[in-house]
Amino acid sequence: MSRVSSPTFRDSLSVSFTVGAYGVAFGAAAVANGFSVLQSCLLSLLTFSGASQFAVIGVIGAGGSAISAIATASLLGIRNGLYGVLMTPILRVRGIKRLIAAHVTIDESTGVSLSQESRGVEAMRQGFWLTGFGVFIFWNLFTLAGALGAKAMGDPSAWGLDAAVPAAFLGLLWPRLKSSTDKLLAIIAAIFAVATTPFLPAGLPIIGTAVIAIIAGLRNVK
Repeated sequence: MSRVSSPTFRDSLSVSFTVGAYGVAFGAAAVANGFSVLQSCLLSLLTFSGASQFAVIGVIGAGGSAISAIATASLLGIRNGLYGVLMTPILRVRGIKRLIAAHVTIDESTGVSLSQESRGVEAMRQGFWLTGFGVFIFWNLFTLAGALGAKAMGDPSAWGLDAAVPAAFLGLLWPRLKSSTDKLLAIIAAIFAVATTPFLPAGLPIIGTAVIAIIAGLRNVK
């Protein structure tokens, strides 16, 4: 890997830390829903997908079965598979490195990678790896901190950490909205997400916005 540019490193670190800090809320919420500290940490280490992890503890905490929790988490994890299709021609990895790449293919690593497009393919690869590993490290450290300090934290939602994730993505997205069509699509997707969040299960509004973007993209191709 060649020398990492300062802008790419800055983008990766800012997203990694702000999103990783939200792991505190997950760790505390997991313990509050009956998970042990070890179980909470293993979920972050092995699942490593925030929406899916919150779905698991939400279903189990509400008295649902493990099968229901796994099914819900798997549904929310579909988008990561779509990201993998998008990132494959960019990363061009094989063997064990491909397995590692699959594990850290998440919203944040994909988003930062794509935001580096104007800096070249190498910057996109660097953005992916730096953000993927950065979020993984911070998310797991903060999960442990949240799980250990669950009782002291009280209600995790009162800390407002959930605002850090969309704020980080907004910072990545805004510079890419160069045309009026891009801005209109972003507004429509945002309205859809806000309007459907109270009614749809966690994560589905985001999948819905992805479908809107795909439809818009196909119309542009035609």
